[in-house]
Amino acid sequence: MRRRRRVLAPLAATAAVFASVLVMPMASASASEAGTTAQAACNAPNWVAGKWYVTGDIVRYTDGKYYRAEHDNPGYDPVISTWYWEPYDCGSGGQNPSGFVVTEAQFNQMFPNRNSFYTYQGLTAALSAYPGFANTGSDTVKKQEAAAFLANVSHETGGLVHIVEQDTSNYPTYCDWSQPYGCPAGQSAYYGRGPIQLSWNFNYKAAGDALGIDLLGNPWLVERDAAVSWKTALWFWNTQTGAGTMTPHNAMVNQRGFGETIRSINGSKECNGNNPGQVQSRVNTYQRFVQILGTTAGSNLSC
Repeated sequence: MRRRRRVLAPLAATAAVFASVLVMPMASASASEAGTTAQAACNAPNWVAGKWYVTGDIVRYTDGKYYRAEHDNPGYDPVISTWYWEPYDCGSGGQNPSGFVVTEAQFNQMFPNRNSFYTYQGLTAALSAYPGFANTGSDTVKKQEAAAFLANVSHETGGLVHIVEQDTSNYPTYCDWSQPYGCPAGQSAYYGRGPIQLSWNFNYKAAGDALGIDLLGNPWLVERDAAVSWKTALWFWNTQTGAGTMTPHNAMVNQRGFGETIRSINGSKECNGNNPGQVQSRVNTYQRFVQILGTTAGSNLSC
């Protein structure tokens, strides 16, 4: 049976395996800084048609409501061009405009040194693709699922530092020419990208079909568009069983435990005593994240 996804080398070996990647540390926001940010957002400038906006810019539309740019754009109308803009809840400081159980301040605390590519705004923009994610069950279950997802993502990317698989010698190996659609983007185009390192042409095809994005033809979107990158990780989390018997989403909402999410993501390499150090590393991160979210870890943490 062909293995359906390729995982990165153990993160303990990152220094030897990963090439340099431009990283812009993201400092955690203090309460006073968050308040200042909220005040600044509520004083955002009026939207101007034809003015260039970059991802993260906040504007006040003609109806008095606020919008934040999800993607760079040349002044598209926030009400019409909804792919480029998202509503922004200025009244709550904008820290949690989507209702996501993780606030921006908590996200910054979890990933203080993340690559600037992995934005909180990109993550919240991606949530609409799978509305049941971290939004099913009790508040505790919602927070546990969010923490489990982000803990595994942290492990896969060295703390949201790495966007692409760093061992470039692997790049030509992820094209399965037996697939009827082949590899239209090229033999070496389907290497690992994003928070859960999507790889192989058939996975790009499946994720793209599910998300309504041509990732088979343009796999580079996963390393260039933060929302698309996060969506591919959520696609795996919510729809794929990997080496396990259930999706990570189902494992958390059905209280099968964090250990089952490890099994789905990299069970063939880490579970059943194969690599207890890597499993414990994931568990430690999960326990830290649930503490940040003010909840408990639950049972069945290991696999």
